[in-house]
Amino acid sequence: MEELLFGIGISAIAGALATVSGAAEDTESDIGSQGDPNSQVQLAPQMGYIHRIFSKAISGEPPAYGLWITLGAGLAWALMAINYNPVLAIILGSAIAVFVQGVYATTAYLGRTASLAKFEQPVYIDVIKSVTTVTMAHAFVAIFTCVTMCFLMVNALGHPFPLPLMGLVWGIALGAAGSATGNPFYGKERQYQSQKFGAGVPISASGNIVRYAEAGQRSSLDNGWFTSKLGGPASGVCFGLIVFLELWRTIFFEEFASGWGAVIAGIVLILVFMAIDRYIEKWARKTYGPYTEEKTEEAA
Repeated sequence: MEELLFGIGISAIAGALATVSGAAEDTESDIGSQGDPNSQVQLAPQMGYIHRIFSKAISGEPPAYGLWITLGAGLAWALMAINYNPVLAIILGSAIAVFVQGVYATTAYLGRTASLAKFEQPVYIDVIKSVTTVTMAHAFVAIFTCVTMCFLMVNALGHPFPLPLMGLVWGIALGAAGSATGNPFYGKERQYQSQKFGAGVPISASGNIVRYAEAGQRSSLDNGWFTSKLGGPASGVCFGLIVFLELWRTIFFEEFASGWGAVIAGIVLILVFMAIDRYIEKWARKTYGPYTEEKTEEAA
């Protein structure tokens, strides 16, 4: 009974860490325009729309965060192997991983902007100074919490995978959760606020992103404010539920049927969520239907 309660407690802590990690990851990604919406940021200057949005995407979020988390977890694991305190090891590993992320972000922004020189897209030095540090701060929170979560799984729950491998698996999952859950808020609701809700983005509007904020030109920091209200929390809840339910089903059902109980519980959870998703989709389509233009009455 004590082991069961201990496992539930670790699951709750890991789920909480994952929630924070998911929120920080999506906010960092949207500030740096890394993910699905980045294509429109890259396209904008080619369509004649000069902007001040930071663009650091070289890869998608899953492989990028797979690298950051693996790097942080691997360094922490190496430091602990030479008798460093685990807390200090995780902090140092995360800090070094964030330094690499900052170099990656800077070179990606400069490289992408240089490729747009013939479209007269300038490099804004103040954007590099302000945005890079903010993305690094959010990345540190995401990496530190995710590596800590992996550490608890290995050392408290006795997971057989070593810490760097756990970092790779959950880093990819973290990036995937942010990309699938949080990016639509930024890409469809923030970048194209000038389009009517539900209208989609017509070909004629490709690259015509919203470039001006309430006062002056919009920068990536404005996207961070927006994401921290909507996309970030949504991504955090998504990743937190993934981690919590994964650990919960393992702790409760692993002893049944030589481990197959946990597998069956996982399949049941997937089927339940599929049914819920299908119901919500049908309800939304029936309630709102396809987007239609508003009909204006012709003057008599």
